[in-house]
Amino acid sequence: MLPKEVFNRRRTHNNTPESVMLIFVNYIVMAVAVQAFALCDKIGWFFWAVVGVLALYNVYTIRRNAEGYNKMHIIAYAISIAGIIGLFLFFRLRAHNC
Repeated sequence: MLPKEVFNRRRTHNNTPESVMLIFVNYIVMAVAVQAFALCDKIGWFFWAVVGVLALYNVYTIRRNAEGYNKMHIIAYAISIAGIIGLFLFFRLRAHNC
Protein backbone atom coordinates (compact mmCIF):
# COMPACT_ATOMS: atom_id res chain seq x y z
CA MET A 1 0.00 0.00 0.00
CA LEU A 2 1.29 3.46 -0.88
CA PRO A 3 1.45 6.18 1.75
CA LYS A 4 -1.06 9.02 1.55
CA GLU A 5 1.69 11.60 0.87
CA VAL A 6 2.31 10.12 -2.58
CA PHE A 7 -1.03 11.40 -3.80
CA ASN A 8 -0.85 14.83 -2.17
CA ARG A 9 0.36 17.49 -4.56
CA ARG A 10 1.59 20.96 -3.88
CA ARG A 11 -0.81 23.67 -4.95
CA THR A 12 0.81 25.20 -8.03
CA HIS A 13 2.98 22.23 -8.86
CA ASN A 14 2.57 20.70 -12.29
CA ASN A 15 5.49 18.24 -12.27
CA THR A 16 7.27 19.93 -15.19
CA PRO A 17 10.84 20.93 -14.34
CA GLU A 18 11.76 24.57 -14.86
CA SER A 19 14.52 23.53 -17.26
CA VAL A 20 12.00 21.89 -19.60
CA MET A 21 9.74 24.94 -19.46
CA LEU A 22 12.73 27.14 -20.30
CA ILE A 23 13.55 24.97 -23.33
CA PHE A 24 9.93 25.17 -24.54
CA VAL A 25 9.89 28.95 -24.13
CA ASN A 26 13.18 29.27 -26.01
CA TYR A 27 11.94 27.25 -28.98
CA ILE A 28 8.61 29.04 -29.20
CA VAL A 29 10.06 32.55 -28.92
CA MET A 30 12.85 31.84 -31.41
CA ALA A 31 10.51 30.21 -33.94
CA VAL A 32 8.16 33.21 -33.84
CA ALA A 33 11.03 35.73 -33.91
CA VAL A 34 12.72 34.09 -36.89
CA GLN A 35 9.45 33.84 -38.79
CA ALA A 36 8.56 37.46 -38.07
CA PHE A 37 11.86 39.33 -38.24
CA ALA A 38 14.61 37.28 -39.87
CA LEU A 39 13.30 35.80 -43.10
CA CYS A 40 14.30 38.63 -45.46
CA ASP A 41 17.75 39.21 -46.92
CA LYS A 42 18.66 41.39 -43.96
CA ILE A 43 17.93 40.33 -40.39
CA GLY A 44 15.91 43.00 -38.63
CA TRP A 45 17.24 44.79 -35.56
CA PHE A 46 14.17 43.78 -33.57
CA PHE A 47 15.18 40.11 -33.98
CA TRP A 48 18.44 40.83 -32.18
CA ALA A 49 16.53 42.69 -29.46
CA VAL A 50 14.29 39.63 -28.98
CA VAL A 51 17.34 37.35 -28.81
CA GLY A 52 18.95 39.64 -26.23
CA VAL A 53 15.85 39.73 -24.04
CA LEU A 54 15.54 35.94 -24.33
CA ALA A 55 19.17 35.56 -23.25
CA LEU A 56 18.55 37.75 -20.20
CA TYR A 57 15.45 35.70 -19.37
CA ASN A 58 17.54 32.51 -19.62
CA VAL A 59 20.18 33.87 -17.25
CA TYR A 60 17.50 35.02 -14.80
CA THR A 61 15.65 31.69 -14.88
CA ILE A 62 18.78 29.59 -14.51
CA ARG A 63 20.05 31.67 -11.59
CA ARG A 64 16.65 31.63 -9.88
CA ASN A 65 16.38 27.84 -10.18
CA ALA A 66 20.05 26.91 -9.89
CA GLU A 67 19.39 24.07 -7.46
CA GLY A 68 17.14 22.35 -10.01
CA TYR A 69 19.82 22.10 -12.68
CA ASN A 70 21.81 18.92 -12.44
CA LYS A 71 24.14 17.47 -15.07
CA MET A 72 21.30 15.96 -17.11
CA HIS A 73 19.40 19.25 -17.27
CA ILE A 74 22.51 21.18 -18.29
CA ILE A 75 23.23 18.72 -21.12
CA ALA A 76 19.61 18.94 -22.31
CA TYR A 77 19.79 22.74 -22.21
CA ALA A 78 23.04 22.76 -24.23
CA ILE A 79 21.54 20.41 -26.82
CA SER A 80 18.47 22.63 -27.04
CA ILE A 81 20.63 25.68 -27.73
CA ALA A 82 22.29 23.74 -30.59
CA GLY A 83 18.80 22.84 -31.81
CA ILE A 84 17.74 26.49 -31.74
CA ILE A 85 20.74 27.42 -33.87
CA GLY A 86 19.77 24.64 -36.26
CA LEU A 87 16.18 25.94 -36.30
CA PHE A 88 17.44 29.41 -37.17
CA LEU A 89 19.61 28.07 -40.00
CA PHE A 90 16.79 25.86 -41.32
CA PHE A 91 14.34 28.75 -41.47
CA ARG A 92 16.90 31.08 -43.05
CA LEU A 93 17.86 28.58 -45.76
CA ARG A 94 14.23 27.94 -46.70
CA ALA A 95 13.30 31.63 -46.71
CA HIS A 96 12.31 33.45 -49.84
CA ASN A 97 13.83 36.84 -50.49
CA CYS A 98 11.62 39.78 -49.55
